[in-house]
Amino acid sequence: MNKLTIIILLAFVTLTLSAQVKHDTITVVAVGDVMYGSIFPDRSYLPPKENYKGFLDEVKPYFDGDIVFCNMEGVLADTLVPECKPFCFGMPSVFANGYKEAGFNIISVGNNHANDFRQYGRENTAKILDKMGFNWAGYETKPSCTFTINGIKYGFCAFSPNTAIANLHNKQLVANTIKTLRKTCDIVIVSMHCGGEGKKYRHLTRADDYYIEQNRGNAYQFAHDAIDNGADIVLGHGPHVTRAIEIYKGKFIAYSMGNFFTYNTININDEMGLAPIFRIRVDAQNGNFIDGEIISTYQTKPNKGPHIDPQKRVLKIIQELTAADIYDNLPKISNSGKITK
Repeated sequence: MNKLTIIILLAFVTLTLSAQVKHDTITVVAVGDVMYGSIFPDRSYLPPKENYKGFLDEVKPYFDGDIVFCNMEGVLADTLVPECKPFCFGMPSVFANGYKEAGFNIISVGNNHANDFRQYGRENTAKILDKMGFNWAGYETKPSCTFTINGIKYGFCAFSPNTAIANLHNKQLVANTIKTLRKTCDIVIVSMHCGGEGKKYRHLTRADDYYIEQNRGNAYQFAHDAIDNGADIVLGHGPHVTRAIEIYKGKFIAYSMGNFFTYNTININDEMGLAPIFRIRVDAQNGNFIDGEIISTYQTKPNKGPHIDPQKRVLKIIQELTAADIYDNLPKISNSGKITK
């Protein structure tokens, strides 16, 4: 056996062993809605010169987790469809590179804007996300996915109360999807696009939220049921404002993470322009919450992306809402943003 062959074999063994080593803890970084603008009603609603680069540069240093999650609010679309409605979010396919460059490796597509460009939008989004190697889920045709990072096998599923999306009102679908992932995965992450929209819906009611005559779901019950069925982390979005957090049966729940980066059309005034970056550490063996932190961000117009907020305004909102809405499983949230049990 010559020297070159030995070197190649040693390199292969080293890579194989490193891939099999499981970390004791994992870090999950999670933010809410991300939308880089839209080609609807025309391309003036996209960033200048249709340049998607650089918007998340200020916050990217905080994205150094094993998992980096966001909700893609809308679809990837290069042509308009006649069925578009007043709020129709379609980003050019090339804008998927913005998500990749930011470091997102899990994307939920399960939301109420996933149908804005109908079947074309969903199919094009699926094609592009697959081509670029994203881990994603949320469509009726793809409610879940599995993947392995640093020896940890993850299961991810996403739900929303909308047609052609893995429907959160279908309790049997939700339970079966989570239980199936639980059987083979070390960590199971569940995404929910759930609740009414706007400051009126900042509090958890522990009942179904109705918005524009649609049942947007009961976020509290959904999250608890998800964990009872085997989820380790539940990440919520949809209300366009931040909601409370909870540690239920040792598992972390974010009930809504608000508008993280929404370039155009979406209201980012006042509280709706404030959003957290959650950095959560969990035990890789059992998925239990260890500790975490909240990094406060804000958006302004003209929108140049989220900025770190020295006033920590969204942290104060999360403290307030958690104290008001969570009774039995109240996490401790320090004024610096540290989260502990």
